[in-house]
Amino acid sequence: MSGPHDFDFFHGEWEVRHRRRTDFLDPDSDWEEFPATSRCLPLFDGAANIDEIDMPHLGSKGLTLRLFDPEARVWSLNWSSSRSGRLFPPVVGRFEGGRGEFHGDDTHDGEDVTSYGTPGGRTPGPGGAGPGRGGPRGVRRSRRRGDRRAEA
Repeated sequence: MSGPHDFDFFHGEWEVRHRRRTDFLDPDSDWEEFPATSRCLPLFDGAANIDEIDMPHLGSKGLTLRLFDPEARVWSLNWSSSRSGRLFPPVVGRFEGGRGEFHGDDTHDGEDVTSYGTPGGRTPGPGGAGPGRGGPRGVRRSRRRGDRRAEA
């Protein structure tokens, strides 16, 4: 069951490695990896946080605002990029059994897509907890609506 401290493992400053598909709508495209720095600040006594991710490889920064809804017991993850300065539609979900499932609808190049993420692995690993240190091992993906191949 999700609670207001589900993302506490993100708090602090971390050197991280990102891994993403070169064409995020093609589940068979190649992977690329690159370093980044993540800084996360807790808010609302843990029921919210904000992080900035500096990705020199991409020449941009990202920002995530996470908000916990105590009545529905779900999180909304709201993303913005320094490239656009726009707030993208949120992905919404919860943690169950140490794994998060988050989904949301968006558009990309005029095409409807579903974005989803599976943050998990919130258990401390070598060197302590946190992004890039045995902390979250998550996947953030998008797929064309109705494309079942990307769900595997």
